[in-house]
Amino acid sequence: MSRINVVSLETADAEQKALFDAIQSQLGVVPNFLRVFANSPKALEAFLGLHGIAKSGRLDLRTRERIALALAQQNGCEYCLSAHSTLGQGAGLSSDEMAANRRGTSHDAKAAAAVAFARALVEHMGDVTTAELQAVRDAGYGDGEIVEIITHVGLNLLTNILGKASRVEIDFDRVTLDSVA
Repeated sequence: MSRINVVSLETADAEQKALFDAIQSQLGVVPNFLRVFANSPKALEAFLGLHGIAKSGRLDLRTRERIALALAQQNGCEYCLSAHSTLGQGAGLSSDEMAANRRGTSHDAKAAAAVAFARALVEHMGDVTTAELQAVRDAGYGDGEIVEIITHVGLNLLTNILGKASRVEIDFDRVTLDSVA
């Protein structure tokens, strides 16, 4: 059971219902973590705004999902791991690729550099080494894409923290945090 209220359609006020309608029209569903966010419509609006901007950047969907999987595993958020396993599959990532992402790498060399850099950002709380920054540049990422990786790390940290703090019920196929083969 969630430790923070999960706003239902029945209990939502007009502002929350409008946000739910917008989410429903885009995703076809309102995931539980967004229903937790809805306790503060302004926080939900802020998240949705930043998410919308971030998804329209240069990083492709697969790379964004790879980062999300790596960080969900690293940060121990089973809700996010479950959600991004479903989303990763929808983005065309194979089970083997998603397992590699959870281990902090990828079968794609360029994506592996982005995943490793994202994990280093979390591990070092942003204080990455010059070598870690150079590795992501050497893989072909420019400064704009590096800033987008940092943005996606921030978004994923936010959802990982919300998922863990609230212990929101997983409304995706459950994927456990057990060690990855």
